[in-house]
Amino acid sequence: MKKALSLGLPLLVLPLFLHALSLERLAGGVLMVGFVGTEAPPGSPICRAIRRYGLGGVILFDRHPSRKGLAKNIRSPKQLKRLTRELRACAPEGRLLIAVDQEGGVVQRLGKRQGFRGDYPRPAVVAKQGRDSATRLYDRMGAELAAAGINYNLAPVVDLALNPRNRVIVGWGRSYGKDPATVVRYASIFIDMMHRHGILTALKHFPGHGSSTGDTHKGFVDVTMQWRPEELEPYRHLIASGRADSVMVAHLFNRRLDSRYPASLSARTVKGLLRQKLGYRGVVITDDLQMGAIARHYSLEETIRLALNAGDDLLLFGNQLDPKKIVSPARLVQMIVTLVKEGKVSCTRLQSAAKRVRDLAERGR
Repeated sequence: MKKALSLGLPLLVLPLFLHALSLERLAGGVLMVGFVGTEAPPGSPICRAIRRYGLGGVILFDRHPSRKGLAKNIRSPKQLKRLTRELRACAPEGRLLIAVDQEGGVVQRLGKRQGFRGDYPRPAVVAKQGRDSATRLYDRMGAELAAAGINYNLAPVVDLALNPRNRVIVGWGRSYGKDPATVVRYASIFIDMMHRHGILTALKHFPGHGSSTGDTHKGFVDVTMQWRPEELEPYRHLIASGRADSVMVAHLFNRRLDSRYPASLSARTVKGLLRQKLGYRGVVITDDLQMGAIARHYSLEETIRLALNAGDDLLLFGNQLDPKKIVSPARLVQMIVTLVKEGKVSCTRLQSAAKRVRDLAERGR
């Protein structure tokens, strides 16, 4: 009773006060956010958000979203190492997912311009160079990420290169090939080498982006007529082998899987296909929920509600695609809290998602 009085709160109000605090931290625990800044001292906005809300993770980018030539988060090896150390110091017990997209080829955030190796070839090339070369290559990549303090690589791409008109995956050489066995072989090497250096990974883009024609960064993409069931094979094999730290779900619309919602917002796709049929039990992370395929068709509140109820555990807001639509961790947290209080998202669903993310982050410490 004395403790309750010392906080200036009536005794009966205290449990509600504590519940509100824990609910905020549960909400924060299912968020991965992008921010602008090459340092994160204790008083910085991102550090305060990590401490207050217990954010599940942050995602780092090299290029500033609106100021050409400036760095958003990554400027040099020394600076990045300091930044990741500061970010980890902000987190409870140092438990924080610090992510980048480091696939090789077109997509590598630690580039030559910032003083890193930056010469990792695209996956399509890696698959032609053989296993030994891939092992050496990804061993170096894992070592470089670990030295920089990164513990979560949002890769490998396990999409099948099925559609020659697909620019964003096939055209950019982000796929290891059209044969599922080849994709599994090289994705396994990638994951094993990341694990050798303590780096977690994410299989993407479930349930398969290689047959699409459009780009979900820009808008709605319907793959109903092109998508093939064989696109699930890399996920099936990598999940069965125990290599799937997390699975990134795409924003693709496929009427054969769900006639109403895109994959990232679809319970039929996440809970039904990925969890029940493929038996996956780990973290499901969304692709960036600010991409045009989602942001142009759903409100922010609707996006969060549908994503959590679909079975997604970690909601990604990169704050990279549109400088005019940057969303703060505080706003996202309060939106999730309100959804729970209004009964639109169950507290049990939020707890299970936060626990999966926390368990994954524990492995990445």
